[in-house]
Amino acid sequence: MTIKIAPSILSADFARLGGQVAEAEAGGADYIHIDVMDGHFVPNITLGPLVVEAIRPYSKLTFDAHLMIENPQLYIADFARVGADIITVHYEAVTHLHRLVQAIQSMGKRAGVALNPATPLACLEEILPYADLILIMSVNPGFGGQSYIPTTNDKIGRLRKMLDAVNPRNLSGKPAELEVDGGVKASNIASVAAAGAEVLVAGSAVYNKEQSVASAIASLRRALGE
Repeated sequence: MTIKIAPSILSADFARLGGQVAEAEAGGADYIHIDVMDGHFVPNITLGPLVVEAIRPYSKLTFDAHLMIENPQLYIADFARVGADIITVHYEAVTHLHRLVQAIQSMGKRAGVALNPATPLACLEEILPYADLILIMSVNPGFGGQSYIPTTNDKIGRLRKMLDAVNPRNLSGKPAELEVDGGVKASNIASVAAAGAEVLVAGSAVYNKEQSVASAIASLRRALGE
């Protein structure tokens, strides 16, 4: 299983955001993870469609938009228009999840479904055949730099079995990816991948003052044994 690294620009230098996105691509990133927060669903306000549009020219990588917002159905068209390739919404924020997943896919985008740490995996049973990506939060969403919740590895392992059994290939014909977001760093990335994750979001482990973006990504790759 190929492991993808998705730097989260929530931890990047916003004064030179386009350059930081370009650095991640040059340094070997696979996706660019974009954390969108509205100050209601989570206690923070971050990025919107205009920022995604502004940074789109700086990278050809997959833009992975994680909408931690209320009423995401009102904004998916905007994120699709400005260049998001994957649009992930939270199970906890959506009333008609199947309808919203289909709406995202009808725009030619991949649809993801995210779960907060305390949300049980059973909530996913009916949507697994339709989703393109499942995102497990390994911290309580809202802020970067938090510590990984250790019991998440067990949750990842159980979801891996569900995906392999129920959704080896979803209705689009491609396997749904298992993504993990929060507290991933060189010291734990191997165990997270071993539990069954395929896309690993890393914020402060990539964007920090101790090393360059390329060096940080290389450190994560080494920790994975690549």
